[in-house]
Amino acid sequence: LEKLILRPRHIEVQILADRHGNVISLGDRDCSVQRRNQKLLEEAPAWGLAPELRAEMGQAAVRAARAVGYESAGTVEFLVDKSGNHYFIEMNPRIQVEHTVTEMVTGVDLVRSQILIAEGCPLSDPRIGIRKQSDLHLNGYAIQCRVTTEDPANNFAPDNGKIEAYRSGGGFGVRLDGGNAFTGAEISPYYDSLLVKVTSWDNTFEGACRRATRALSEEHVRGVKTNIPFVTNILHHPKFQAGQCHTKFIDDTPELFEIGELRRKHRVGRAVFAGVCTAQRWKPGRAVTEDEFLAAVKNFENAPMSGAHGTKESEARR
Repeated sequence: LEKLILRPRHIEVQILADRHGNVISLGDRDCSVQRRNQKLLEEAPAWGLAPELRAEMGQAAVRAARAVGYESAGTVEFLVDKSGNHYFIEMNPRIQVEHTVTEMVTGVDLVRSQILIAEGCPLSDPRIGIRKQSDLHLNGYAIQCRVTTEDPANNFAPDNGKIEAYRSGGGFGVRLDGGNAFTGAEISPYYDSLLVKVTSWDNTFEGACRRATRALSEEHVRGVKTNIPFVTNILHHPKFQAGQCHTKFIDDTPELFEIGELRRKHRVGRAVFAGVCTAQRWKPGRAVTEDEFLAAVKNFENAPMSGAHGTKESEARR
């Protein structure tokens, strides 16, 4: 019998192996945010993963690749249950769509490394630059968002047509891997709906979420529908930000599909926060405890409206 694992996390480990017997783990990725087994967001390294579990999976991936004499770039995939037990699923002997997040946090060009390995170069080749496992250092966090021409409000039905206008985001820590993303492109119903991969990096996971949100907000596509608002809702969700997503997260979270309502809630939340800070005369950078803030919100909600018309306070109370 095959073991049933309910609502697991989908964690995969990137490896590089050459023909000289060297095998290196380049860290893990969390690919738990999926729809019909199709990944939507990926992050590296997996946020909230116990260090011991991370080390165990990395070592297991290296042992598996070495046992079969593997040579090239590859990905060893696992499921992780609620108790922190990990189970091997499969190994993908190729570069995967989400390899960008690993490249962002390791600085290793996986595509070039794969080609150099095929030419017979060892991992210690200066163009790869990994002599031993301890040479590899992870820096910060990266999140990849797959922007597709799908309509989440219509059961993710693919949209097609002509892109009338296209403008992308950018800036430090933002990487774009584009497909058919340009003005005048004809989006056909006969091919994959992936438009562009937006990968964002920051020193912290929270910062990576903010940068990813900003990068998506700067992606403007006219002429076809996209999943950008839906992906933005995922980035805003507390469970995603806490590293608590599992493979059924989208199925179990219907509010992700409330595109307009969630946008309204975010605007209201920002207005309330600004109003409370104004009412309390809190200066930027002031440390506030959770209890202090909740008490201030309660007083703010019960305060009279007089004298506050036209201010942030009146806007937030409305």
